[in-house]
Amino acid sequence: MSNSLSLEELYLDLLKKCLTRYGFSERYEEYEPRRGSLKRALEAPVRLLLRLRRLELVRAKSFNPHERAEGRDWPLEAETMIGLRRLDNLQFCITDLLQRKVPGDFIETGVWRGGASIFMRAMLRVYGDTTRTVWVADSFQGLPPPDPDRYPADKGDRLWTVVQLAIPLEEVKANFAKYNLLDGQVRFLVGWFRDTLPRIAADRFALLRLDGDLYESTIDALRHLYPKLSIGGYVIIDDYGAVSACKAAVEDFRSEHNITDKIEPIDWTGVFWQRSL
Repeated sequence: MSNSLSLEELYLDLLKKCLTRYGFSERYEEYEPRRGSLKRALEAPVRLLLRLRRLELVRAKSFNPHERAEGRDWPLEAETMIGLRRLDNLQFCITDLLQRKVPGDFIETGVWRGGASIFMRAMLRVYGDTTRTVWVADSFQGLPPPDPDRYPADKGDRLWTVVQLAIPLEEVKANFAKYNLLDGQVRFLVGWFRDTLPRIAADRFALLRLDGDLYESTIDALRHLYPKLSIGGYVIIDDYGAVSACKAAVEDFRSEHNITDKIEPIDWTGVFWQRSL
């Protein structure tokens, strides 16, 4: 790494590695079967007995720096699973927005343990911006079951059964507090996007970071937030390359609204574009 980095850049680089636990070499990962699975039902008594003894079921895990940098694994303790490359992109977008003074708040829809939103708040703190709010939108109970009648692209999706995606609000708040970044410039939207985003108390955004996986979650966020995005602002789609339903929602929305701004790749799954009109 270059020795010419400023103190601000050094802090942000360290923060990215902390939020991803890059280089921390975890040896184990949480083991918890999907909701509704036979394995989960059969193991429930064992799990209960272990927890009474303050023990947890885990399985051996090896640390792969390439996978962690690209957000291809689920860290045991990290605040984000998006990896270094997508955090680098977030830093690029926010730095550019602040330099150009593009008006508006920042929002992440689908936050898991809050790491990317924490990084947004850290950047505002580092560069002394006291005017913007970071909106943290999530159900804080995992993903919704698919509604294939309304959104056929989500048919058969099983992400709603993944227990590890259901991170409680208080845990996310505690993660912000751990980095001394829980304050009045952070606001939490609790609930399904279809219910919370139409009523959000924000008039303008400079940055949308969408990480809802499903067609429904992605299209709801675009429909309710994109009209409030400033010209020159950025849209980041986390699951474009990993989830076909997410990609379909993006393409349908862009086609419906004649959006031709070039989609730029970030890594194997993340993409972004800058609004020009």
